[in-house]
Amino acid sequence: MNSESLTIDVVSDVVCPWCYIGKRRLETALAALVAQAPAVVPQVRWHPFQLNPDLPPAGIERARYLEAKFGGAARADGIYARVREAASQSGVTLALDAITRQPNTLAAHRLIMWTQGQRGDASSLVERLFRAYFVEGRLIGDPATLAELAADAGGDADAARAFLASDQLRDDVADADERARALGISGVPFFIFNGRVALSGAHEPKTLLDAIAQARKAGATEPVA
Repeated sequence: MNSESLTIDVVSDVVCPWCYIGKRRLETALAALVAQAPAVVPQVRWHPFQLNPDLPPAGIERARYLEAKFGGAARADGIYARVREAASQSGVTLALDAITRQPNTLAAHRLIMWTQGQRGDASSLVERLFRAYFVEGRLIGDPATLAELAADAGGDADAARAFLASDQLRDDVADADERARALGISGVPFFIFNGRVALSGAHEPKTLLDAIAQARKAGATEPVA
């Protein structure tokens, strides 16, 4: 049986709850696809997008962030009600009240890009980062925490710690973020299937499957760099 590659480029930020939900919905869609078409071999590639690129490296207090973005925690809680419901339906119970700092995600994106280059797949790390932030309230802007999470996802903590202490891939992440915006991407998650069909938002698995079917019919082109 000949295999059929399916490239999925995902532009996201690890502090975006809809990106976490979108990841879970994508996984549901891909599981259904592979069950129906076992020859399909999905390859998910993660691309950076910083929702808050101007935050200081150490981040800011979450309460201060919510006040600036939503006008306070109470108003934010009302806005997040729909997010909590959608996450619950995807098997995730968000613990947003456990988040104490809003992080700058540059280091996290550098770690994802580095891991993807080292191992070819950073999905387990992306999942670990999402869970650490949205479920455990971990400080994912902190290099020591990031090294621990890299180890949790099957990586080498010492190697991750050494990488994060360097400036490697800092410019690469910034350039990738700029390219995404130049392509017209202004919100995440954003999915590109086989370099052919793009879809913005955390859509339900059926919508993702429809987009995948359209992309498979159109054929593959080069994945997004």
